[in-house]
Amino acid sequence: MKCPCCSDKLYKDCCEIAHNDMLQVKTAEALMRSRYSAFVFANGDYLMKSHHESTRPVKEKKSIVKWSKSVDWIKLDILNTTKGLEADTEGTVEFKAIFQEEGELQMIHENSRFVKENGCWFYVDAL
Repeated sequence: MKCPCCSDKLYKDCCEIAHNDMLQVKTAEALMRSRYSAFVFANGDYLMKSHHESTRPVKEKKSIVKWSKSVDWIKLDILNTTKGLEADTEGTVEFKAIFQEEGELQMIHENSRFVKENGCWFYVDAL
């Protein structure tokens, strides 16, 4: 099956690798894509694990999963990245995530901040 992150790769060759081992995520954009796919699959464990511990919404995990299951995910558009490459320790990814909720087209437009600690990328927050 094609990866939900719109990379034109198969899921097994793309976000599934990240979902199985976050240390395999080499860039902030790759983490962003894997998090989008985790929303599509309502993978709350991965969403929590890939969220930096300083901002991780542990108490909201159940509601995040419930919401993720309640919408129809349509596509992810990566608009811009700054830094966030394999040699970097921080970066940003601007994206649009398009979904349908209760019959209406919706969009999340965010510029997300990422950090890399001990060789592992994490989502921190929206700028």
